[in-house]
Amino acid sequence: MCTSHAHEPGEAAQAGAGRRGFLRATALLGAAATAGLTLPATAAAASGKWRPDPDSRRFTLAVMPDTQYLFDGPSIDRAPVEASLRYLLERGEGGPENLVFLSHLGDLTQNGAKDEVGAISAAFGLLDRRGVGYSVLAGNHDVKSSTTDQRGTTPYLEAFGPSRFRGKSTFGGASPDGYNSFHLFRAAGREWMVLALDWRLSEQGYVWAADVLARHPRTPVVLTTHELVAGDDSLSAYGQQLWDRLIEDHDQIFLTLNGHYWPAARAVRKNAAGHDVHLHLTNYQNRYFGGAAMIRLYRFDLDRGVIDVETVSPWIMGRAAEGLDELERQEIELSGDADRFTVGIDFAERFAGFDPVPARAARPAAKMLVRDTVAYWRFDGHADGTAVGATVRDLSGQGNDLALVTVGGGALTWSSDHHPDQPGHGSLEFSGYKSPLKGAYLRTVDGAPLNSATFRAGYTIEAFYRLPADWDPSHHAWSGLLGRSGTGGAAGKTGDDPDEPLATLSLSNDREPQWAMRPLNQQGIATNWGQETPLETWWHLAVVNDGRHTTLYVEGCPVVRNPRAAAVGITSVGLPWLLGGYEYGGRIDQILHGRLGDVRIVSRALPVTSFMTH
Repeated sequence: MCTSHAHEPGEAAQAGAGRRGFLRATALLGAAATAGLTLPATAAAASGKWRPDPDSRRFTLAVMPDTQYLFDGPSIDRAPVEASLRYLLERGEGGPENLVFLSHLGDLTQNGAKDEVGAISAAFGLLDRRGVGYSVLAGNHDVKSSTTDQRGTTPYLEAFGPSRFRGKSTFGGASPDGYNSFHLFRAAGREWMVLALDWRLSEQGYVWAADVLARHPRTPVVLTTHELVAGDDSLSAYGQQLWDRLIEDHDQIFLTLNGHYWPAARAVRKNAAGHDVHLHLTNYQNRYFGGAAMIRLYRFDLDRGVIDVETVSPWIMGRAAEGLDELERQEIELSGDADRFTVGIDFAERFAGFDPVPARAARPAAKMLVRDTVAYWRFDGHADGTAVGATVRDLSGQGNDLALVTVGGGALTWSSDHHPDQPGHGSLEFSGYKSPLKGAYLRTVDGAPLNSATFRAGYTIEAFYRLPADWDPSHHAWSGLLGRSGTGGAAGKTGDDPDEPLATLSLSNDREPQWAMRPLNQQGIATNWGQETPLETWWHLAVVNDGRHTTLYVEGCPVVRNPRAAAVGITSVGLPWLLGGYEYGGRIDQILHGRLGDVRIVSRALPVTSFMTH
């Protein structure tokens, strides 16, 4: 607790100078003098059975703030803490949480007395026996609050010092004084750090912390300490010192967690690198039963780019069968804005300053020519903004070269922009416009073998695309990425609209990819629909037909609207295929506004593992 906050008991109470504190302290002297601390099981005795999934991109970091009122002189109650720890043990490994680590934020006890420390030490033995990774740190009630990490030995240090953690797989090391520590764990296929800092860092403490960060320059860091955020968007004086002297200049620190003050609060600050640092205050000792050892669960999901945060009381949950009283029903789970929320983080972008993800190298065209490749077009090796020439060569060697067609004075240019998993590091920049029709597109040359191919045995069509921020459905919708010219009517297939082309991979007014085509065995049009795809993002599409059914994939994932009816081959009247253009009634009707990357056509069904993204 803080000595400067209105809700924080003063240092005199912590030191036992007040009458209530004095009586409690003296009453405990005899017992404390004879009772030893309850120490954890040794590292050798730990079962080592705790094995969270180190590769899953979903994992949980648990946080337990100030538990001091549960360990206050003769009023010691281990049950809430043990309930929280058992809850984590039950749900964490192989369960819904994939718990990788637990951090206590200090003020484990009210007075830092041996029996208080011994009681919570025994509770944490539950984790020691299973080999669970966790960290603790001293709050101002665990030690003399006027001291720094150079204070020397204390009951807290004897129970929770480096000797407790040596041998744990997550323990990285401690400062020479023993009050600061760092812990490393693996999650989402990489290393993460929890840097647990004392109530007050000394000069030596700052030097040690900076050295730890310097020795792990590519590791993202969650910094835990007892005091930092004092309220919404505000730091305490000491918290500002921590920011100025350590956090601001170390881009690795992306999240900080502290207790000490109440109520719970959040702040966001820009560090020296211009990146957001999320600073969270979590403390519930002012609530029912001293906070009842509430825990906060930080659920990381790197695929969704979020940390979902939830605050619950496992002890109260466990009492539900007995019938909860009014206060317990209110406290079983907290849902305030500072207790249940989501933090959005693009982890790759946020960590790029200190641990950039290497760009995937371009792959030779020859490696993309899998068996039965009938066409492969890629657009790398050209200066940005330069005009595309009259012909683009088919790299498959099958002779399906592309010829440039301009409309209304439009142009087609090269770009080095590309999907991160695209084989060729380049694309075509289309600038189509609906009315008046303007732009440029490509068509297969007359006599190209692709023009007459019907793909009775199946096919795989792949393309990469990206739509710009100024894409407007009123001017750019229903432009084709790739398609076959010739109408249904010309092929004698009059089901549905006979003026629609024989095949088109297009983008709707809602930017939904659509594969609409006339199979050999149908009069009408068979359509596969994808979901809306956001602007300014590269996407990979694949249309796979196994000779009977067609499946559309977006980023390697099948879409929901894939028709079940049999679809054999693609009808042809011997006319060209178009890249970036869409025909209606046998005339060009729309031209793509966006970028088109590598395009490949294979005359058989490919598995997802053989797509160009792999």
